[in-house]
Amino acid sequence: MTRTTRRTNAALRRCLRGLAVLLLMLGTARAAAAEPEAADTLAAGDLPAEPFRPDGLWDKGNTAYLNGDYGGAIEQYGRILDAGLVSARLYYNLANAYFKEGRLGESILYYHRSLRLAPGNEDARYNLEVAEAMTRDRIEEIPEFFAVAWMRALSRAMGCTAWSAVSLVGLAAMLALLLLFVLARRIVLRKTGFYGTLAAFLLFVLATWCAAIERRDLLRSDEAIVLSASAAVKSSPDRAATDLFVLHEGTKATVTGELEGWSEITLADGKKGWLESRNIEVI
Repeated sequence: MTRTTRRTNAALRRCLRGLAVLLLMLGTARAAAAEPEAADTLAAGDLPAEPFRPDGLWDKGNTAYLNGDYGGAIEQYGRILDAGLVSARLYYNLANAYFKEGRLGESILYYHRSLRLAPGNEDARYNLEVAEAMTRDRIEEIPEFFAVAWMRALSRAMGCTAWSAVSLVGLAAMLALLLLFVLARRIVLRKTGFYGTLAAFLLFVLATWCAAIERRDLLRSDEAIVLSASAAVKSSPDRAATDLFVLHEGTKATVTGELEGWSEITLADGKKGWLESRNIEVI
């Protein structure tokens, strides 16, 4: 390459660098000129939406409750529910706030929802009993067979997930003890394996049964709470039908049918009738 060619290339590179610097300066100047417009746009109220922070709402709700602002606590907890987030503790706190506000029906509703997720929560169960004792309707439940009542009480000791874990532990223990019974040569070990297998099998069956009961209760959608101060139960799904009896806020009923804004309900004492669906909410 000749000396003249090298000089020409060097000059060309200097021109390109100068052009690049000039373009960079122009771009910086345009960005600086655009900044006031962007600031005006933000000042006009086009700020990005604040990110949803359930922990912050939870803390605000708890603070409001501790300060006696139960309506504010209900609002904050409700915003968490509106976002599709649920928990036994959230339902429990919301039920307490409704109870403090004197809204008996909502408090009983959310105590029930809390207990479905955490049936072993004795505080929620006790508060539910207190709230139900304040309802106007006194409905005597048809007594259950003692074995069924015992199984129901046992299943409430833990939730569905916990009982499922106990069931898996029982199954694993049963298989291990069965292998011990089959492979052991000493009579003592064989007896241990045999009786241990029977005990583990009983544990597996019992835990599986309790898990099934809790899962059924968790998924059922036929229980409802009366939220209106009073609601007339009709003989048929018609406002002109005969009034059979009147239910008041907080009473629990089982929904056995629905028809065009009406729900057929059955009470714990066996009474049946129709009432408008807007007066109740399913647990």
